[in-house]
Amino acid sequence: MLSIVIPTYNSASNLKKLIYRIYKVLKTDFEIIFVDDCGPDDTLETLRILSKRLPELKVISLSRNFGQQLASSCGLKYAKGDAVIIMDDDLQDPPEVLPRLIEKWKEGYDVVYAVRNRNESRLRCLAYKLFYRIFNKISYVQIPINSGDFGLMTRKVVDVLNSMPEHSRFLRGLRAWVGFKQASITYERPKRGKGKSGYNLIKVLQFVMYGLLAFSNMPLYISIVFGIIALIYGRVFDAMELFCIGILGKYIIRISDEVNQRPLYIIKEKINL
Repeated sequence: MLSIVIPTYNSASNLKKLIYRIYKVLKTDFEIIFVDDCGPDDTLETLRILSKRLPELKVISLSRNFGQQLASSCGLKYAKGDAVIIMDDDLQDPPEVLPRLIEKWKEGYDVVYAVRNRNESRLRCLAYKLFYRIFNKISYVQIPINSGDFGLMTRKVVDVLNSMPEHSRFLRGLRAWVGFKQASITYERPKRGKGKSGYNLIKVLQFVMYGLLAFSNMPLYISIVFGIIALIYGRVFDAMELFCIGILGKYIIRISDEVNQRPLYIIKEKINL
């Protein structure tokens, strides 16, 4: 069986079309697990109605907005398939790509990345390319450039991810870190369907920071170098000292999150589960 995990936020207008296209392309036994991340629209009510006549459709509603990475992690915890696909709810991860992911799985791959050709502004494309290149240079895992969470993982990979207790989760980094046999496919990423993305500039920067801090100690080494330079040259380099303190603060926040041991998410409601 195949499981499809879809974290959803403020995308009620996309859901019917998304589900229709998934049913149209899949010829195997499957389940779709929507994780409602407590958006402001009527996503949950739409899913309630659809789930009454679609037994393959399962819904988890979180008690508040926990963010896409934790919503996806919740879906992985409840997925029962021999393979699990994570995809977005905005139609930018085209359901028509799913058979290609499944084909690679059947060839024997445990992780299949969907690498996107972006149809976005040059500035945004450049920013993402820059992030991946920097990430791959300074981190101890390698992520294919322009790959996102959209992709397939086998049961054994999902079980490993579910066993990881860390709170600040960067799923595409964790997926690369576990190893196993990995491959990629490329696809054209269309423009977003109806609705507005929940990722503003601040959230994107936070997401980038999570990834860098989770899989690289290089920011700490940079702060040490800057600290030494500031010490040698005095007040002229006060800004460097503040930068170093900021980096150390982010690592301390991560440590605090892990020590607190709060649950990753809180479930308010489950449907068809």
